[in-house]
Amino acid sequence: MLNIFDWLRRCESGAELLATLRYFAKPPKSASDELEMGAPISALNGPCRRCCLYGREQDEYCRFCAAVIEHARRLTNTSRISVVVWGLVNQMPKQVRNEEGAISPLLLGSHVHDSNRFLVMMYRRKLKAWLQEMLLYHGAELRGLMQIFPTVGLGGKLNMGEILCLASHYEPRLPPDRLTAQFYSSPFQFLNPRLRDRQGLLTFDLAEFLSLLEMAEVFRAKLYPVEQRQLQELLDLKDPKEEQFYWGRYLGQLNQDAKDMLAAWRIRQWPKTRIKLLYELIEYAALPNTD
Repeated sequence: MLNIFDWLRRCESGAELLATLRYFAKPPKSASDELEMGAPISALNGPCRRCCLYGREQDEYCRFCAAVIEHARRLTNTSRISVVVWGLVNQMPKQVRNEEGAISPLLLGSHVHDSNRFLVMMYRRKLKAWLQEMLLYHGAELRGLMQIFPTVGLGGKLNMGEILCLASHYEPRLPPDRLTAQFYSSPFQFLNPRLRDRQGLLTFDLAEFLSLLEMAEVFRAKLYPVEQRQLQELLDLKDPKEEQFYWGRYLGQLNQDAKDMLAAWRIRQWPKTRIKLLYELIEYAALPNTD
């Protein structure tokens, strides 16, 4: 019989992952207990097309898979702006599940795999608030690794279940001696995480990662989207003389707060990888009093 994690690894998309998490958040907990095994594969019959194990009931799917697919259709838009965290910790944070089994109001869904591992989903722009709450509540007591990555849709090179398997595969055998975060801006970076690690874009102390999220919030608040794109194009210029010429014109269209921010950060001296990371984190930045 399949357990909860087996069902999570069968999810094709982020919407199916969230639908499965929400299904198991309500009783009955063991969805597969009442399912019957499917018939052997033949020209006229066979098991469920999705789980390839239980008997077909609705449109060639078993009852559980049909329910997940139907619920996932209503969660597609939510999934697109969500983020997944796979955690390995020395103790389970209350921000995953408290003693009564309730999840944090910042989360869309959660699964406690064992005493040290968990999976949560939330809106991207709630990530900073959730990490801050966890850090403030547990302080130096909590040690471990948080792998942070976005969801995928249907039909990609990797499905959501495969990404969960890779996240589990890449985790250390024991929780690290400090609280760290690994940030994947794209799930497909799991195929070659060493490249991102060599660029200095993968692993951070959690406090350092929170400060990067705060910088992204300030950046998003001070510059309009069109100004953000113009700055990115300007910083990507190869010719220093051309960059110097357009830099003055660019500053002329900004307000004083934006000019002061760029001057204080000395953003023109940043390495390309740090600029890339800042723009990746904009999607996770909430505007004050709006998100």
